[in-house]
Amino acid sequence: MISNRHLEQLIEAALFSSPKPLSVRLLKEKILFQYDVSTNQIKQSIEEIEKHYKKRGVNLVEVASGFQFQIKAEHNEDIALLSEEKPQKYSRALLETMALIAYKQPITRGEIEDVRGVAVSSHIIKTLIERHWVKIVGHKEVPGRPSMYATTKEFLDYFSLKSLEQLPELLPMEESSIANSVMQDIMSSNE
Repeated sequence: MISNRHLEQLIEAALFSSPKPLSVRLLKEKILFQYDVSTNQIKQSIEEIEKHYKKRGVNLVEVASGFQFQIKAEHNEDIALLSEEKPQKYSRALLETMALIAYKQPITRGEIEDVRGVAVSSHIIKTLIERHWVKIVGHKEVPGRPSMYATTKEFLDYFSLKSLEQLPELLPMEESSIANSVMQDIMSSNE
């Protein structure tokens, strides 16, 4: 039998050391497999850890793939000074394409081009796929069977979202200006 304190410490250590979010299932199967703990006990421990970190410089947050520690948003700029790596800058075309996929998925490249009014560079789609933000989820049943794109869990994790329902609500506007308002807000909150 494991004490609540020891359980919390193991979960906390696992979450701190993991480069990726950890789900309750993964914690139970990979870290806590030798202990007789229930899923409910793990969830209660996570809640206690979340409470402990509420007033700290980092928070335990739930994203699509599980739980992870994140720097509080108000500290992002100051902490970014530690990194020698420059924040990634994304083109307007990439942001518009990403926003259209996020809000209209599944969507084909041709449908994106229809909304944007310009061709979508294969480099943009390749970049989104390489970053694991977008994946092919099927092919549309029309001549040529174009690929249909949708977002991934990695997209949700990167933008600290549990689900697509957490995307900011679209205001009435032209679809081609989605990226200006929405994706810029999401990107700036994540830097």
